[in-house]
Amino acid sequence: MSKAYSRFLTALFCLFLGGLLVWHVLLPDRDRSEVENRTLTQLPEFSWESLKDGSYTAAVEEYFADQFPLRDEWTGLKARTEQLLGKTLFNGVFLCGDTLISQVPAPENGQMEKNLSYIQRLPEKVSVPVYLGIIPSAAEVWKDKLPAGAQSWDQTQLLEAAEQTGLPTIDFHTPLTLHAQEPIFYRTDHHWTTLGAFYGANALLESLGMEPLNQEDYTPQVVSESFNGTLYSTSGIHWLTPDTIEYWVPEDGLTVTSWRTGEAAPGMLYDRSYLEHKDQYSSFLGGNQPLCVIENENLPDGDRILLVRDSYSDALAPFLAQRFSQVHLVDLRYYRMPLAQYVADNDIDAVCVVYSAQNFLTDRDLVMLTQ
Repeated sequence: MSKAYSRFLTALFCLFLGGLLVWHVLLPDRDRSEVENRTLTQLPEFSWESLKDGSYTAAVEEYFADQFPLRDEWTGLKARTEQLLGKTLFNGVFLCGDTLISQVPAPENGQMEKNLSYIQRLPEKVSVPVYLGIIPSAAEVWKDKLPAGAQSWDQTQLLEAAEQTGLPTIDFHTPLTLHAQEPIFYRTDHHWTTLGAFYGANALLESLGMEPLNQEDYTPQVVSESFNGTLYSTSGIHWLTPDTIEYWVPEDGLTVTSWRTGEAAPGMLYDRSYLEHKDQYSSFLGGNQPLCVIENENLPDGDRILLVRDSYSDALAPFLAQRFSQVHLVDLRYYRMPLAQYVADNDIDAVCVVYSAQNFLTDRDLVMLTQ
């Protein structure tokens, strides 16, 4: 290679970097990435103290990474290039044909055992039955779809540990496995679909000795064919066909109350405004909130159930509202009052701790059950 050619390449590369810098400066900063469904880093405020301790330079680096021109397009191009090179794991997400499946890492620091022990102590504080249900993820139910040699933690270890707590358990694993050939999980998201939630609802009802729901009683309503979920965002794999979202349960006769700010306010079984944004799964009950209650006016004398839950129950709760007069949902990430007091004050008949396996392994808030 001649010196002239080397200088040309160097100049071209510098021009490219300089152009990107100018482009970055001219473009307005984005507050949020709809593709990644998260808030983006803004330009940090300078101070000599932050410069000395290194936090300023780290924040600037994160800022440039988040505000990089065409960031979403570059991320997708990177994933596509890696796929062509034979890669199957992208930021903790397996590419399995036309489906994305989240890798489940091994639990660390005894968190699984801690969380099980917290739940075991709950019956000492309440005077109603306490049930434990762990929802296996797609990495367990659809493990035959994983690439050859894929490393994902065996979730049956958690399911077996749950059975050894002595608490009555809800067997989600069996019905989901029996229906594994059906679309029970989204292809671009970690949640179960409405169909998967239906099978989960019947598993819960049967564990409580109640009549299961009849699938023929429901007419699925397709409300979106453009859902790209969390796995789409984190993997950078943006070329799969979007998922479809369905609503099954009619809203007639159901009243939803939400406590997003600590005060009761009217809620919705399905908040269709989310269908206009990236986080379409949050259209179920309106997404994350400390407390939500669904009341069925057609069952005024029915039982009341409390779900200590994660986001999987957003799609599950509408089905349960067909068999209970009230379905109470508590999210321990935001709800900080003693659960035992809530059970007593609201005449709850049964408590079900329902978590997806992957969330259960990392959750740090179940300790709130010991209050």
